[in-house]
Amino acid sequence: MKIYAFICTRQEPLSDYTHKLLSYLSRCKIEVKVLVNKESIFDAYSEAIKTIILRDSDIVIFCHDDIEIIMDPQKFVDVLVHAARKEKSGFFGPAGTTHLSEDAVWWNRGVWQAGKHRGFVLHGTDIKTAEYTIYGNPGRVVCLDGLFLAVNGKTLQSLNLEKPTYFEGEWDFYDIHYTVQAHKKGFYNTVEPIFMIHHSKGELVGRDSWHKNREQFIKHTTLPIKV
Repeated sequence: MKIYAFICTRQEPLSDYTHKLLSYLSRCKIEVKVLVNKESIFDAYSEAIKTIILRDSDIVIFCHDDIEIIMDPQKFVDVLVHAARKEKSGFFGPAGTTHLSEDAVWWNRGVWQAGKHRGFVLHGTDIKTAEYTIYGNPGRVVCLDGLFLAVNGKTLQSLNLEKPTYFEGEWDFYDIHYTVQAHKKGFYNTVEPIFMIHHSKGELVGRDSWHKNREQFIKHTTLPIKV
């Protein structure tokens, strides 16, 4: 079994946050491929997978370049392996929802207040000053946040990572598309106890391409979707 991590970034040279992440993943003995200045996150991921010999037992991580994993490296690997070996294992990560509402926004505040979200992520510059975002207990979900997605090789080989023809933006809604696709194929997406700081609050959600891809996703998907 091997663990791979694919990280898209538009920063060159790499940021201090990214260097710190690479150092941590190296301690975990994870093979990392940094995908720099790609035109599309969909193309970057789908092409990157073709560069490795992917076995059913392998684990693949797709993650942001501005996260910091705050776990003992061996414990982190143990969590990944345990999740990947579950029956019907789909995508797994630190945050998601059991109910994707009609607006296709996984962190929908009303759904959150209804107790439908799962996971835990810190947001900020460091652990001392970060804001604790507690969504709920770990467990099965419909979809996951794209700051960190992991999946075993067998499941990944049955999925299509390419951009849907109806999406206009090259960088948005890939996480919802990927994880909902897995859910619809009968795999069990799960939130696992993976603890990290996200050094961003998701400001890019406000850009036009995110809204356009969301609108197209809604048009082509029957919502809501529930576990």
